[in-house]
Amino acid sequence: MKIQHLVILFSCFSLFSGLSIAGEADVIAVKMTPRGDHRYDFSVTVRHADSGWDHYANRWEVLDVAGNVIASRVLLHPHVAEQPFTRGLSGVEIPAEIKQVRIRAHDLVHEYGGSELVVDLTE
Repeated sequence: MKIQHLVILFSCFSLFSGLSIAGEADVIAVKMTPRGDHRYDFSVTVRHADSGWDHYANRWEVLDVAGNVIASRVLLHPHVAEQPFTRGLSGVEIPAEIKQVRIRAHDLVHEYGGSELVVDLTE
């Protein structure tokens, strides 16, 4: 194999391996506070090896058990030097018939797939 081909192959490998090193975004902690009137405040801690603007955890979501998104907290920038990080979302309205919600995170490369947590709203 020619040296130019090896350099190109190595460069492509380095590029793609760098994207996958960060892995999926994991939800590692959730604090839920009921406010009354079926509204809740959420404080969610996410861990993701953000590497910059091309690969970072860009949101977390509150879902019902069927997978329907109830609310979403958009994360507007990478948290390269702040890991794990915690962000809140207040006043999330959840219908009375829903007793549990799932919290999941999303990143720009892998989308979903990291650790999720289930929160019991009756506790």
